[in-house]
Amino acid sequence: MDKNIAITLKVWRQKGPKEKGGFETYQLKEVSQGSSFLEMLDILNEQLINEGKDPVAFDHDCREGICGMCSLYINGHPHGPDSEITTCQLHMRKFDDGATITVEPWRSAGFPVIRDLMVDRYAFDKIIQAGGFVSVNTGGIPDANAIPVPKKDADLAMDAAACIGCGACVAACKNGSAMLFVSAKVSQLALLPQGRVEASRRAKAMVSKMDELGFGNCTNTRACEAECPKSVSISNIARLNREFITAKLMD
Repeated sequence: MDKNIAITLKVWRQKGPKEKGGFETYQLKEVSQGSSFLEMLDILNEQLINEGKDPVAFDHDCREGICGMCSLYINGHPHGPDSEITTCQLHMRKFDDGATITVEPWRSAGFPVIRDLMVDRYAFDKIIQAGGFVSVNTGGIPDANAIPVPKKDADLAMDAAACIGCGACVAACKNGSAMLFVSAKVSQLALLPQGRVEASRRAKAMVSKMDELGFGNCTNTRACEAECPKSVSISNIARLNREFITAKLMD
């Protein structure tokens, strides 16, 4: 049976992108271990509002592990200490009574802080716009077996497509690299026949945009894979490198 616990929160507060930020400490005395991490932040904000203080700004939408907006760095881990989940799926039963919890925004040159725990992740949208789509006219919805795709390739494409673009890979990487995200988006199309038409242009365009937006280089520490809530494999990075090199050789 879930019980109530008391916790100490050290939360990053920052009024704007150009403002100097810092940690503020809050106490919560009655938090149900059955509540989610975001519900706990709701409780904190209700307490702050009742005290006449500004609530903590944080991103959220679906609260079902689908959208990836709940991008919080908790006790040194993107999305918190549990594995294969997003922040909204993290429950307070993972924390002991009397625990101190440090909550920060994503730290990356590509994700500037908007306010408090919210960061601007529009950089990922720009990378997708650079080439993460299929522009060839594929007509209406084909029969399931109209385009033969080997099951192995279909499974790998689906695994890559599981990426929700939350940015945990960037936050986990000591270099702030977006290679896992970009490689997942390239792989989900490169593995399918519909995506081969623009494969060369796509790889070059998306890597170029990633570099332009200030993301760091990959040094294969595998922190991205370890912290990814959807367990996207770094084998996709190897595929991206092959696609990119092939595209450059074809120039």
